[in-house]
This record gives sequence, structure tokens and C-alpha cells, in this order.
Amino acid sequence: MASAQSQQDTQPNALLGLSAEAQGLASLLPALQIEAKRIAQTVVFGVHGRRRAGPGDSFWQFRQYESSDTRNLIDWRRSANSDRLFVRQREWEAAHTVWIWVDLTASMAFRSHIAPVTKRERALVLAFATAELLVRGGERVGLIGLMPPTVRRDASERMAEALIADANAHTPTAHQLVTATVARRADCVLFGDFLDPIETMAPGFRHLASQGVRGHLVQILDPAEETLAYNGRVEFRDPEGGGAWLAARAERLRERYTGRLAEHRAALDEELGRLQWTRLMHHTDRSAGEALLALHMRLSGDLPAWGQT
Repeated sequence: MASAQSQQDTQPNALLGLSAEAQGLASLLPALQIEAKRIAQTVVFGVHGRRRAGPGDSFWQFRQYESSDTRNLIDWRRSANSDRLFVRQREWEAAHTVWIWVDLTASMAFRSHIAPVTKRERALVLAFATAELLVRGGERVGLIGLMPPTVRRDASERMAEALIADANAHTPTAHQLVTATVARRADCVLFGDFLDPIETMAPGFRHLASQGVRGHLVQILDPAEETLAYNGRVEFRDPEGGGAWLAARAERLRERYTGRLAEHRAALDEELGRLQWTRLMHHTDRSAGEALLALHMRLSGDLPAWGQT
């Protein structure tokens, strides 16, 4: 925490004039970025960053000459040391673009008594760590509606700055998806709880998919939201609408609640299935590293459409 605090103290002027929401976000980010970098260090590169043959300038390896190769590909110096001909293969250097989006609405600030972090904190850590992995692998990373794609090593820091500025501007979160313009054949990774009604979320998903984007949802839930881990007299409050409801025996709601949650998840998967998108389930009482590794494998195409961490 000492290093996180020192980074935070170097930016006092940057926080002046920000809204309370933006100040709260800014105070979180230095420590979350440090955690994200640490987590990213533990994940081994897969297809993103894996060397492969293709057009480029960097030498990769020699291979034997084939009849389909042109003569100008032959490396005569290497071939002179053998009774066979060899060609010089170069490494593929065409960077892929991945767009990231993070839900920072009030519902993401929830943390129960059985979780170490809020959903918002975990979403930010995973978003920053994903950016770290991708740019280290030579890929471009952008923030939907907020930051154009970049291959710079400080991509996660630039993301943090863009998120703070957006919190100060109060851009509607859903508006970022339905108005986004992204390049075709890119990937997008969306971090959130995705508990809104399907008809509210679907337009944003469909808008991105119509642009030829392959989407991956990382659904982040507190474990208490998964099981309704409450008993007795409990007051439930809507963090966004401001309403409240008092349950005399919360445990009596558990079966009906989990049934409704399963129905919502099935409807979400049905919508994503039509778009050929994927969903990864993650709970905030589990390791962020597990989720990052699973997401990395998903981006590499090594996991089925639905998974859980």
C-alpha cells in the first residue's frame, strides 16, 4: 500500500475539480493498477503474444525450401552449410485490436460480508490486467467510447485517466455501447454484473456485433448475489433507483430468487448465443488471477463459450 499511496500523492492537482464520484474512483486506481500488474505477471501468454510465421520484419526461424516457395525466399548463407535449401521465416507482426468496457454504475459498488472486494474493484483490476497482458503481447487495446486503441506499454494508466475523466463527465454507461464505433474483426471484452433486464442490455450487444466484433462478457457477481446468503429480517436497497424493500424472512426468498437468477442467466446466454459471443462467470470471493487466465484462454479460443471462475 505504501507504493500505491506514493503514486497517488504525485497526482494531487489532477483530482482538483473532479466530482465526488470521480475522486472516489481516482483514489482506488493506483492500488488497483499495482494489483493488476502483479496478476498479469502470473499469466503465461497464449495466442496473444505467441510468435507465429507471417509477413513481418523480425526473423523467426529457418525451414526447408518447398516447391511452392519462390527463389527469393532462399537464405543462401544458411543453405551453403547444408546439402539442402532453407528459407528464412519471419514473425507475424499484424497486431489485433481488443476493446475493453467496464460497468462502473452504482450496482457494481456492492460488497457483501463474504467477499473481500467490491464488484467494481474486481472489474477494474481485471480490465487493467487484461490490457497489460495484451499490450505486452503486441496487441492494441482501446476503451470503448473513451480511448482509441494503443499499443503503448502505459495503456492501463491511460485507461485509468480516461475512466476518471468519464466519471467526472457522467457519461451514461449504456450509452457507450449503443453509440460505439469499433473496427471490424476486433474483439471486445465487457466487464460488469449484467443483471439489468435483457431488453435493456441487448441493443448495446447487437450494435457492437453488427460491426463484426467478437464479444466476451465477464460477468462479475458477489457470492451473496449468487445464493442470497441472508437470513432473518433484511432490508434490500436498490443502489441505482434508491428504493428499499424489507423482507421479514430472507431465507424464504432463496429458492425463488435463485430460480429467477437462473432464468436471467439463461436468457442472457440465449442472446449471446445468437451473436456467437461468450460469457465467463466470476465471483469476487475467487482469485482474480483465475479469471484473468480463463479470459486469456477465451481470447485465444481455447475454452468453450461458457465458463466459470
